[in-house]
Amino acid sequence: METSVVTPDGGVHGDRWAKQNWLKLPDQELDLKTQITVMNSRAAEVIAQKRERWPLAGDNLYVDLDLSEDNLRTGQRLSIGSAIFEVTPQPHNGCSKFVARFGADAQKFVNSEEGKHNHLRGIYIKVVQAGVIQVNDKISKV
Repeated sequence: METSVVTPDGGVHGDRWAKQNWLKLPDQELDLKTQITVMNSRAAEVIAQKRERWPLAGDNLYVDLDLSEDNLRTGQRLSIGSAIFEVTPQPHNGCSKFVARFGADAQKFVNSEEGKHNHLRGIYIKVVQAGVIQVNDKISKV
C-alpha cells in the first residue's frame, strides 16, 4: 500500500493484527506491544535479496532507519506522516514462517548477538496518535 491509516485501536487499517493477534492480555484484549512490525529496509534487502520478496517477512513497515538499541530504546516516540508511534519492549525474533521463507541461516543471522542488538529482524511499535502514513514519509524521533 502506498498510504495507510493507523489508529491506536486498530493499528494499520486492514491489517490482521486487530482480528488475529497472537499476543493477548489476560482479559483477552489485544496486546499493543505487537501492534505494528517494522523492519530496516537494508536488512530486508540482505535477507530477502529482491525487493519483491520483502513482504514475505510479514512486516507492516520497511524503513531506512537505524533500529538498533543504541538509536531506539523502548518508549522512544517516532513521527511518521501525521501519526505518532512508540517503540514497545516486545522482542521481534522471527517465527517459523520467517524460517520457511528465508531459511534457518537467516533466522540465526537476525537472532545473533549483533543481530539482536541492531534489531535486524525488526521492532514492534504501537500507535499513540492516529494519522495517515505513506511511502517515503520522513521518520523523526519525538
